[in-house]
Amino acid sequence: MFIGMDLGTSELKLLLLDERHQVLATVSEPLQVSRPQPLWSEQAPGDWWTATDAAMVRLAAAEPEAMRRVRAIGLSGQMHGAVVLDANDMVLRPAILWNDGRSGAECEWLMQALPQLPAIAGNLAMPGFTAPKLVWLSRHEPALFERIASVLLPKDWLRLQLTGDKVSEMSDAAGTLWLDVAKRDWSDELLTACGLSRGQMPRLVEGSEVSGRLRSSLAQRWGLPADVLVAGGGGDNAASAVGIGAVRPGQGFLSLGTSGVLFVCNDRFRPNPASAVHAFCHALPGRWHQMSVMLSAASCLAWAAKLTGQPDVATLLAQAATLSEAEKAAAPMFLPYLSGERTPHNNPHASGSLSGLTHEHGPAHIAHAVMEGVAFGLRDGWRALAAAGTEVGELSLVGGGARSALWAQMLASALDLPLVGHAGSEAGGALGAARLGWLAAGGDEALVCIAPPVAQRWLPEPAERERLLARYARFTSLYPALHPTPHPAAPSH
Repeated sequence: MFIGMDLGTSELKLLLLDERHQVLATVSEPLQVSRPQPLWSEQAPGDWWTATDAAMVRLAAAEPEAMRRVRAIGLSGQMHGAVVLDANDMVLRPAILWNDGRSGAECEWLMQALPQLPAIAGNLAMPGFTAPKLVWLSRHEPALFERIASVLLPKDWLRLQLTGDKVSEMSDAAGTLWLDVAKRDWSDELLTACGLSRGQMPRLVEGSEVSGRLRSSLAQRWGLPADVLVAGGGGDNAASAVGIGAVRPGQGFLSLGTSGVLFVCNDRFRPNPASAVHAFCHALPGRWHQMSVMLSAASCLAWAAKLTGQPDVATLLAQAATLSEAEKAAAPMFLPYLSGERTPHNNPHASGSLSGLTHEHGPAHIAHAVMEGVAFGLRDGWRALAAAGTEVGELSLVGGGARSALWAQMLASALDLPLVGHAGSEAGGALGAARLGWLAAGGDEALVCIAPPVAQRWLPEPAERERLLARYARFTSLYPALHPTPHPAAPSH
């Protein structure tokens, strides 16, 4: 029996997995994001721990017998966040999250000071990454910066609470801009540029390796055995890839969560930062992956539901499904940059917009425009990956947005690529985390990292594709018109 723990932006999720690949139970606890200033996005790490304990207590109450047979815990989590600790391991300030955009100036400084950064780290300096956040702290909160004894990523701070050990793993560490991604080791050069050292970094393991053991007091509280292992785990996207079996070159997925991700597994380090494509380590040894990332995806629909006064996203999606083809063609256009954007624009100051509104437009039209705008943003990302030489035959579809068959079909047509839905794909990173725990406990990768059963397949529809491509041409003209000054690191269309 294995537990997958996934620390997301909006919730903490636990999943209980047995050795027949059956998910016995899942529980989740909500999390809130604080935005005290424009571009800022923060969370209190203490809230993560409160949610973890509450979820574990609920899981223990629901499955007491299964909990007594748990062998390992795997961790997955939102990437790039900065948790800074003092010499007593006390949190010095709220964690700065992956979708925080305050460090744009620091990114430009890093690129100028270290032109070799993309070759080492595999990525451009972007505000989402961890390194620029620490440079920002050194400039804007210098007294606090001097007190920093350790820097941990969000899931690795949870690991510290679980085990007492400061450990990270390759896939999450690759998202800091401090890792030499080809060598799978911290880069002294990149750390020094940020005023940091190896002594402030956690120990590194592979995601399928043992990182520590659960504290005995927690094992007793949660009804677990006394010798539960804690695996290295993975960043949320790498863990999701393990969960849907994307562990070999050419396999990949499209994730429709808070953010939108296109992920493809590689057998070697293949950086292509010019198109704002990410190159990271995979959560498994000897593998890497490429990603395109848009910062707002399914979260755009939650925003639209609130904007239009709908009770929930499901109601909004149901309204969108009633539109005729003519109404879809006349819907407004939506730029999905509610939190800035990464691929391909690398612009934290990019903003969203609804264009072409009329009196005839209502919630259904806005819902369609938002779904379409996210699909077009993902098409931008797919084109960037293709320019990097990436090829796949199909992609798995995961994340909360994957529950909408209407959206899935639109995405298949917009990308001109078959999409596959898997049974239980909504488990996402939690399932992959549980599998990484299984591997750490001695599981065989060939038996553990299998693809879940296919539940549905969506093929591109020629008529829909033709209509979408005509709209996509308008979409690509909006960004340069509304953001006429190109961001320094943004590639041209």
